[in-house]
Amino acid sequence: MSELPEYVLEREFHAPQAVVWRAWTEPDLLAQWYGPGVETVIHEFDLQPGGCWLNEMKFGENSNYQKVVFQEVDPPEKLVWHHYSSTDKDWVPAANAMMPNWPNLLLTTVTFTSLETSLTRVRLSQVPLQASAEELAFFAEHMANMDGGWGQGYALIDELLKTLSAD
Repeated sequence: MSELPEYVLEREFHAPQAVVWRAWTEPDLLAQWYGPGVETVIHEFDLQPGGCWLNEMKFGENSNYQKVVFQEVDPPEKLVWHHYSSTDKDWVPAANAMMPNWPNLLLTTVTFTSLETSLTRVRLSQVPLQASAEELAFFAEHMANMDGGWGQGYALIDELLKTLSAD
């Protein structure tokens, strides 16, 4: 496969760019929408290049641990990170037990564009890194399913944005 598959989701939010940025970069706000339908626990959130976001998503007696390493932080316009989609409880990258063919490392880029005073476009892109041909094919085949999870999270952001100000 010569070109890497890329998942892209663009969405406009009815809030100023600074407020949408806050929803993505303040751990107490992020935990309210990231991982819809599960309890999200953010163990660490160091928003700087090289900083880590250690995230646990709890569902019942089970947990899914994820590690993010920020590559670029350009407030309030851009976030770039390496997303380890599955780790063990010590944050060491591990195969995803629920989807063993899913790439373990994704390059995630999120841009925030102010369209009007109270309208912001968010563009999310995810591309597999260091993935086998089998993992790339699996990602390409299943990336459309990602709309559901991100869409549910974005609906939660909509509600959250109604309560936030541009402070």
